[in-house]
Amino acid sequence: MRNNFLGTAILLVVTSLAGAQQQGSMSDEGGRVMALENAWNHALEAKDTKALDMLLANTFVSVDIDGSIASRSEFLASIKSADYQPSQAVTEQSTVQVYGEAAVVVGVFRIKGTEKGKPYVHRERFVDTWIKLRGTWQCVATTSTLIAGK
Repeated sequence: MRNNFLGTAILLVVTSLAGAQQQGSMSDEGGRVMALENAWNHALEAKDTKALDMLLANTFVSVDIDGSIASRSEFLASIKSADYQPSQAVTEQSTVQVYGEAAVVVGVFRIKGTEKGKPYVHRERFVDTWIKLRGTWQCVATTSTLIAGK
């Protein structure tokens, strides 16, 4: 219950601050979307599927680094899995382009943790597509590609 409350509180605070802090090159809507991207990272770290549930559209589709496709319910189930234990989820860089009621975020994401008992660190290039539905931004699609280590 604490995680659910924490996730909801983070979403509300981050969304509220986004509009107030964005001046200059990023639009208010772009700032709101970027705040939701950050809330997504916090929800992943906390395995807070209730918070993620609020961010993802019913028609959400995820294309993972291995090319697999997951629906919203499959994506949320993978986060709940006991095998999945993230310890850090960070967006290293990102940009957002807002097109009316749609927004596209492109960036680099790093996630650390253990899966099926094995530690991992992944850096991924991602593209997230957000749509403003009934006045609320929701992610409708995400795709990521593994960035090979040098």
